[in-house]
Amino acid sequence: MAERPRIYLSPPHLTGSEAQYVQEAFATNWVAPLGPHVEAFEREFASTVGSPYALAVSSGTAGLHLALIEAGVGPGDEVLVSTLTFAASVNPICYLGARPVFIDSERTSWNMDPALLEEELERRARVGRLPKAVVLVHLYGQSADIDPIAAACARYEVPLIEDAAEALGATYKGRAPGTFGLAGVYSFNGNKIITTSGGGMLVSADEALVQHARKLATQARDPAPHYEHSEIGYNYRMSNVLAGIGRAQLQVLNDRVSARRRNFDLYRRALGDLAGLSFQEEAPWGLHTRWLTCVLIDPEEFGADREALRLALQAENIESRPVWKPMHLQPVFRDYPCVGGQVAEDLFRRGLCLPSGSSLTEADLDRVVDVVRRCAGR
Repeated sequence: MAERPRIYLSPPHLTGSEAQYVQEAFATNWVAPLGPHVEAFEREFASTVGSPYALAVSSGTAGLHLALIEAGVGPGDEVLVSTLTFAASVNPICYLGARPVFIDSERTSWNMDPALLEEELERRARVGRLPKAVVLVHLYGQSADIDPIAAACARYEVPLIEDAAEALGATYKGRAPGTFGLAGVYSFNGNKIITTSGGGMLVSADEALVQHARKLATQARDPAPHYEHSEIGYNYRMSNVLAGIGRAQLQVLNDRVSARRRNFDLYRRALGDLAGLSFQEEAPWGLHTRWLTCVLIDPEEFGADREALRLALQAENIESRPVWKPMHLQPVFRDYPCVGGQVAEDLFRRGLCLPSGSSLTEADLDRVVDVVRRCAGR
C-alpha cells in the first residue's frame, strides 16, 4: 500500500506572483544584496505593521543580534528573556557575551508573565543589578500582554526588544506586536506565516537606530571612496531576490491569517468534545493569527499523552511538534537562572502543535482529526 502524502506542520505557501518579482530582479541584474525590491519591501512592511522605519536582514536572528547591539548589550550584561521560546531568541544574547535570565510564562497567552517580570525588575533595582534589556517573545501567532511589560521596562529605564518572529499579522489592542519597544524583529523563515525562504525584518520608531543597524548589517562600512571601517560589522543584509519574494507574500498576509484561523476553527469544531484535549485560548487583548494551532493533552482524561499522540500522527505521515522546550531546560542554558518556570514546563510537557499551514485542504485536516480521535481513549 502506497504511503499517504506527507502533511507538514507549516510549509511555505507561495502565491505564484513571487516569480514576477524574482524575474524582475534577474532581468535588471539586481540579484546581489540590496536593490529596489529590498527598499520597497522595507517601505511596504513598515506600512503594514505601522512602524516608521524598517530594515530587511538575512534572518530574524540577525535582527535580534542587531537590536541587542543597539540596546547597548555587551559582555557581562544580563538580559531578561522569555523561557518558552525557540533558541534563536536567546542565542544572540550569548553572541554578545551577555547572560540570559529566563522569565516564565502566564497561562492566558503562554507568553512572558508581566507580574514575574515586574517582581524581578523591582528586586534587581533594589540591589542595583538591573538588566541591560528585556527580550519579549510573542509565541505561536499571539501577542504577549505588552502594556504592563512595557510600563515596567519604562519605569526602570530598561530597553524592551520584541521578538515577533511568530506573530506577524497578530494584534495587541489594535496595534502590531513588535512596534511597542525600542525595536521589534520578525522572521520570514520557510515555516512562518509569510516567507522569503530565509530572512527577517527589524523595525523601530528610532530612525538613528535603524540607520546605524543598517550600517552594521552592511559590514559597518564607513562613507568613503575606499573600504573604511571604524566598527565591527556583519553580513546581514537581505538579497534583492528574496525581498521580491517577500513583497509578493506580504500582499496576501491577511489571506494567510484567515486561512490559519479557519484551520483552527475546524480543529476546534471537530475535536472540541474530546475529554482531556484543550486548545490554546485567544487572549482578550488582540487577534491570534493561529500561526500554529496548539493543543494541551491531559493524559489521564484523553487516554494518551502528548508524545503518544505525536507518534500516532507520525505513523500516518503527519508532522506535529511539541510546544517549545523551555530554554531553562536546554542543556546549553542549564547554568542560567530562571524566574519561575513551572508554567512553561507544564506547557511543554502537555503541548502539541498540529499541522497549521495555510495551504492545507479540508481532506488534510480530516486526516489529522481522524488520527487524534482514534488516539483518544486508548
